[in-house]
Amino acid sequence: MIIVVAALEFASQSDRDKAVALVADVQRLTREEEPGCHDYCFAPDPAVPTRMQVYELWEDSDSLAAHFEHPYYDQMASLLRGVGFVSSTNQAYLIERGEPVYTEDGGKKTAFFQD
Repeated sequence: MIIVVAALEFASQSDRDKAVALVADVQRLTREEEPGCHDYCFAPDPAVPTRMQVYELWEDSDSLAAHFEHPYYDQMASLLRGVGFVSSTNQAYLIERGEPVYTEDGGKKTAFFQD
């Protein structure tokens, strides 16, 4: 699995809020229609009024690379450029393994990936 984490900066909070609204349908379509996409979320950062946080989860390298050639990627980029987009930082992470954050009964775990 590959996780993409990004932060998009906008000129103002109103630009950021407009961008969040504009890209909602493209996010949904990407999740529903692009093979290998497990999650695709562009959401307002509650602590930084000009920032949008991005979280993506892809099955593998091929599905993420195919996303960059998909019309939804171009549509998303076009929508974001039209509303005061200033800059972005982004990183992809290869995830070899995953496990729940909490215990089966909802308790706080004290260790991770111990077996």
